[in-house]
Amino acid sequence: MPQPLGRPTEQRESAPPSSSYVYAIGRAGAGLDTAAPRLTGLRDGRVRTASADGLTALVSSVPADTFSEEGMKAQLENLTELEEIARTHHTVVESAHTGTTVLPMRLATVYLDDAQVRSMLRERAAEFDALLARLEGHAELGVKVYADPRAAAADPAPAASDGPEPAAPPVSPGRAYLRQRQARRQTQRDAYRAAGAVADEVRDRAAALARDRVAHRPQQGELAAGAGENIANEAYLVPTDRLREFHRALTGLADGVPGVRIEVTGPWAPYSFATATATATATPPAEERSA
Repeated sequence: MPQPLGRPTEQRESAPPSSSYVYAIGRAGAGLDTAAPRLTGLRDGRVRTASADGLTALVSSVPADTFSEEGMKAQLENLTELEEIARTHHTVVESAHTGTTVLPMRLATVYLDDAQVRSMLRERAAEFDALLARLEGHAELGVKVYADPRAAAADPAPAASDGPEPAAPPVSPGRAYLRQRQARRQTQRDAYRAAGAVADEVRDRAAALARDRVAHRPQQGELAAGAGENIANEAYLVPTDRLREFHRALTGLADGVPGVRIEVTGPWAPYSFATATATATATPPAEERSA
């Protein structure tokens, strides 16, 4: 039917091409089927499932150009974009993990479409099945040990024994300065030695409770939380029925040790123990969090 004069013919615009972003893999069943509709993925996309050979992947559609090799490279170099991708990825994985065992995929795992996701599940079914069997009934706990020489220096010295101490003989300003520097260096050495000893004790106590351990690089700069230097950054795979026991074993371990503190985080989905690093059609997945 001809259009009235003065009104251009309306043409339906086709949707821009999209790719399938994969967040996690689990066993097919009610756990992920129930979780998926409640989750929101990247770019506010709806999370759905793609299944094959008894396995299910949580996926959502993302713009093909933005998540192509060049597009992902630009996003991963942009701190704001990277934080948004990491935050959304983590939220989807953790939400799914509350209801069932999942293998978190590495950040920025992208396939051309759901058909390729299903093909990947079929090709690696044996590998994924073995990983899921190993991780079922477990969660990840993160443990960081920090050395803070400034806090150690600010810690009050032990009280004197009996009677007042004799007055120290006067020294020159230069000699006093050198003594202060030597004292600071000694305090720093003591703090790092003490932190190393605490980290060793953490490993000894955790070994009796955890199934596995992964040592990550200590965090630095913006990734390091709080004061001090992160000297140990480790992840432990702990049975879910021993999580409280794990926390109790480490509680108070650094109490009374000047300049040393311990941070325990989790439980998390087992990022450090899910070696599901599928080869995708876009850029190789970037390293996540951990921790």
